[in-house]
Amino acid sequence: MANEGINNGRRRFLTATTAVVGAAGAAAGGYAFLASWKPSARAQSAGAPVVVDIGKLDLEPGARMIVQWRGKPVWIFKRNAEQLEALPTLNARLADPDSANADQTPAFAKNETRSLKPEIGVLVGICTHLGCSPLFVPELQPQAFDSEWKGGFYCPCHNSRFDLAGRVFSGVPAPSNLEVPPYHFDPANPDRIVVGVAPEGAA
Repeated sequence: MANEGINNGRRRFLTATTAVVGAAGAAAGGYAFLASWKPSARAQSAGAPVVVDIGKLDLEPGARMIVQWRGKPVWIFKRNAEQLEALPTLNARLADPDSANADQTPAFAKNETRSLKPEIGVLVGICTHLGCSPLFVPELQPQAFDSEWKGGFYCPCHNSRFDLAGRVFSGVPAPSNLEVPPYHFDPANPDRIVVGVAPEGAA
């Protein structure tokens, strides 16, 4: 009888312990299952806005910064007065000089420079032909690929060309202008660009 009492005590202890451990395991497993439905930090950051301080990095005419937004390279570059004056002289050579394709140009950027500030360009650096990343060739001088070059972007993969507003030239494989991403300048700091969020009130 004594052994039976001891065995019953052990049995109750083991049963209670097993129940507690099982409940803890179920809770942990349930949490892991629910957590698996949450987007990872990497996934969250992939779609999150990117804040870029162009003042600290001393963005000068002819220089370009590259940041990642939603897995895409976004170019931020500065145009000087000569480069800006050259843009309207290229219209006759361009396939979409007025940026009629809304998929590439949001309403806030439907202007000659396709930007919020004429001197600052912001473009997705992916060729609209096969997804290559074009070279930045800002110099206003003849190039081997274009004897009348006035600055822009050149994709050596298939010879597509874009001007310094990201507008595509006629007769090249790329079918449309480079994309302008949603972005705005931080009202509290004009040297800070927020890529991924359009200006307040913009369509």
